[in-house]
Amino acid sequence: MAERECMIGVIGGSGLYEIDGLERAEWVEVESPWGKPSDAILTGVLDGVKMAFLPRHGRGHVHSPTSVPYRANIDALKRLGVTDLFSISACGSFREEMAPGDFVIVDQFIDRTFAREKSFFGSGLVAHVSMAHPTCARLSEAARAAGEAAGVTVHMGGTYLAMEGPQFSTIAESRMYRESWGADVIGMTNMPEARLAREAELCYASVAMVTDYDSWHPEHGAVDISEIIATLSGNADKARGLVARLPALLGAARAPCPHQCDRALEYALLTAPEARDPALLARLDAVAGRVL
Repeated sequence: MAERECMIGVIGGSGLYEIDGLERAEWVEVESPWGKPSDAILTGVLDGVKMAFLPRHGRGHVHSPTSVPYRANIDALKRLGVTDLFSISACGSFREEMAPGDFVIVDQFIDRTFAREKSFFGSGLVAHVSMAHPTCARLSEAARAAGEAAGVTVHMGGTYLAMEGPQFSTIAESRMYRESWGADVIGMTNMPEARLAREAELCYASVAMVTDYDSWHPEHGAVDISEIIATLSGNADKARGLVARLPALLGAARAPCPHQCDRALEYALLTAPEARDPALLARLDAVAGRVL
């Protein structure tokens, strides 16, 4: 693959609804065959690099974790030209050292969601992509460097337990996820987002912003939504500082991903060309156009 232009995409979670300092900023409506995205997408240029920002829950926080239109969001960002995608989301922590206000650069997931469409593919075009390493190491390193430069305490690497929600965990669940399953943080939105980003051949990094200790911690007890909201405000300021430093780290020119995230579909399609569903093929024009 030849070098091409970089476009940084950011999916902002709870508390993060914009990017500061964008030149030529414009909210763009993107039509997707997978439905209506969470919101219009804020596009612009930052330090000479194209940017696209999508509020995951919509401005005003109108989508629950289950109702977020994950397929439409990923398709719309790919359709716009995004090459490198950063997910920023709130999470609870299962580790004493991963304290509220800290950021965790996630590198593994345990998916406990059950009420969401998890793939662009299916009957009429079967595809299997590898999720062994679900995030891009190159983008994760950029997120770490940007976070530390912004003055954030950053933990490099961690396992994210994706729960369905919208309720928080029971104490029994929280202890199981922490002690038996070895998860480090818990959230409600990174799955199936990470799976879909891989199917769309987008490099993807997950920045989890710790708001609380979930319910396992004997000194903190149940999750307090008022404390979460207070921490969210400070985390959003830190996240904007992280995002502002990404263009300088990644640059405007983009070489092929050394980890082959942008070639995830190379050998993934199993359905014979003559047996493929034309209607599904049409919906996959942005997501899988490179291999179709």
